[in-house]
Amino acid sequence: MTDASPFRTAEQKEAERAAKREAVLSAAARMFNERGFANTSLDDVAAQLGVSKRTIYHYYPTKDRVLLECLKKGLGQLLDAADQARVRDGSGRDRLAYFLCRYAVITMEDFGRCVIRTGVEQLKAESMPEYRTLKRDIDAAMGEFLHEAVKDGSVACENEKLAVFALAGALNWPARWHDPEGALSKEEIAGQLVEFLMQGLNPRT
Repeated sequence: MTDASPFRTAEQKEAERAAKREAVLSAAARMFNERGFANTSLDDVAAQLGVSKRTIYHYYPTKDRVLLECLKKGLGQLLDAADQARVRDGSGRDRLAYFLCRYAVITMEDFGRCVIRTGVEQLKAESMPEYRTLKRDIDAAMGEFLHEAVKDGSVACENEKLAVFALAGALNWPARWHDPEGALSKEEIAGQLVEFLMQGLNPRT
């Protein structure tokens, strides 16, 4: 029997690097949400983590890159929610409501909130194409779920494009006013808000 090696494996090293990258993004997203992007420096993020700014630069070369990666995390969570909704049983209405609830919950969490609270104008021009592609996919997914629900008759909607704007607008606002210490959990807020919104899509009798 050989002694356990004191040296980390390549897989362990990569897991540690991934955890450190995640810690940087989590700290940055929280600070962007609380202070605003312009009022948060990488020195602030480094201080929050108890490391040097040079350590941050080891993982992300610029503050713009940190912001882009935070936005990608949030948008990626929304895309995952869309994938989960697509494989659910039930009517188009059921899948739409599930996606809307997940959307609302995610936008009350750190990375999703960063998508809503940090203006896209903060990104540099070279970061915009990647962001816009992901954002377009999210908008398309919401439109897709609404269209399927209209098609199977489980909701009624005369102007699907306008409805998507209205749904997204309503679901984005909790990212600005939700209080994690409030009386309702983010899941409860999402459920009640989506129930209210879905009433406006009830089939006409």
